[in-house]
Amino acid sequence: MEQTQWFSPEKIAQLQVEKLRQLLINANTHVPYYRKLFADLDFQPEKIVSLADLQRLPFLDKPTIRAHLEDLKSDRAQGLARFNTGGSSGEPLVFFIGKERVSHDIAAKWRATRWWGVDIGDPEIVVWGSPIELGAQDTLRTWRDHLFRSKLLPAFEMSDRKLDDFLDTIRRFRPGMLFGYPSALSHIAQYADKAGIAMHDLGIRVAFVTSERLYDDQRKQISHTFGCPVANGYGGRDAGFIAHECPAGGMHITAEDIIVEIVDPHGYPLPHGESGEIVVTHLASGDFPFIRYRTGDIGTLDDKVCECGRGLPLIREIQGRTTDFVVARDGTVMHGLALIYILRDMPEIKVFRIIQENLDLTRIQIVTETGLSPLLIDRIIESFQSRLGRDVVIRVEQVSDIPAEKSGKFRYVISKVAGI
Repeated sequence: MEQTQWFSPEKIAQLQVEKLRQLLINANTHVPYYRKLFADLDFQPEKIVSLADLQRLPFLDKPTIRAHLEDLKSDRAQGLARFNTGGSSGEPLVFFIGKERVSHDIAAKWRATRWWGVDIGDPEIVVWGSPIELGAQDTLRTWRDHLFRSKLLPAFEMSDRKLDDFLDTIRRFRPGMLFGYPSALSHIAQYADKAGIAMHDLGIRVAFVTSERLYDDQRKQISHTFGCPVANGYGGRDAGFIAHECPAGGMHITAEDIIVEIVDPHGYPLPHGESGEIVVTHLASGDFPFIRYRTGDIGTLDDKVCECGRGLPLIREIQGRTTDFVVARDGTVMHGLALIYILRDMPEIKVFRIIQENLDLTRIQIVTETGLSPLLIDRIIESFQSRLGRDVVIRVEQVSDIPAEKSGKFRYVISKVAGI
């Protein structure tokens, strides 16, 4: 990747075609779902000659993965890791990832950090909230974090006491980089400014943000408080490490591993400069292929070449993946994912929306296949009250559908009332 990033756009595209052909040949040979699909379509992957040939294949979406989970596994796959999506689309998803893809995504991440003068072993503060990370505080995790000089701060709870601890930890740790949700890092930065705690003199070289849309005011707040530039990243557990910002401002696609298409609401491809849904093919996902995967996010491709000189293609704009904070009855501020993960891990739930009307009332709209049982409702209420407060009213509503928002986001998970 250190070498191929400097290839010309034409050479990178040719590399993508070669990798795509091999991915599709392997899928046809070893993945039952694609073997049947290609036979039904009379699709011959060995004859792939351009990226446009991808358009002959249907999209892969979350319902399809749920319906064909086992048949999407390669018969050669060993040691597959089970993953869940973060739930920002409102549609929880279980899928699997092989070691090849993991290694490629990690390599892409470290290449991007090197753009900013940060390398493996430089101290890192991670402000995150996934139960996967937070629940992995075992001996191996502690040893790995010590080896790579990484410190995890839970983003789910943002009380004043926690924020004081966070700032104290960051000052003592003196990281070379920060990594986390833009909303969480900007919230910590605002608290530091309000408390008069200086954080700009620690030698932090860059703050990497991902998982949500980065707003201009958040970028300014983080940069001002921590005295460092902010680098935006885009990706996910399901879609992979899609794109990252370089110091020249270009949002570079990890094109050696990722093909990005932009499609309109009817699934037709859109030219550069037009906004539509982001569709991803991960070229290192042979063990559990992600081919033309609909992310549910909205974005725009750019046909320019970045001033940094890299030939990697650019995403001009990414919309969606915006998750608000929620506030508990006692005033504790927490990341919206604290509630999203509760519903995401309940297999009965297909789609959901959470609306915090005020500090005393939170409504949850849910789409299920089998209906809402009293036991499921009780589980949801108990889990939400444990986060928001025992006296908070949790109203669970079954609905037939949750339509897309005007913003273009597939599902809007956390709705807020002004002033909370």
